Amino acid sequence: MRKKLELSPAAMALVAARFKVLGEPFRLRLIQALDRGEKSIGALAEELGVSQPGVSKHIRILHDSGLIARRQEGNTVYCSIADATVFELCDVVCSSLRERITQQSQSLSPRRSTRLTASRR
Repeated sequence: MRKKLELSPAAMALVAARFKVLGEPFRLRLIQALDRGEKSIGALAEELGVSQPGVSKHIRILHDSGLIARRQEGNTVYCSIADATVFELCDVVCSSLRERITQQSQSLSPRRSTRLTASRR
């Protein structure tokens, strides 16, 4: 049985803000790239095929939400995951989607007995 959470309106707003930050596919790509370890903004831009300002914009949003840590070394900014629970959340969502897609594909697949009956006619 699932544990029931009683959240205040202020807490609900914080939860919604976290989901909103994660609702941008490019930010999920950044998080995925950082799962393999700390990287510079330049390395992320090159790996993901986008401009450094584009990466910086999304890193700032992820940093402000507490998901990404930043450190500066000279002129280079390095990023890493600050809150690893984001991967647990992604695993839960991905598992749920995988299950849903499997169920949908099974419901769309022709049933063997239906095909056998149709071929006998």
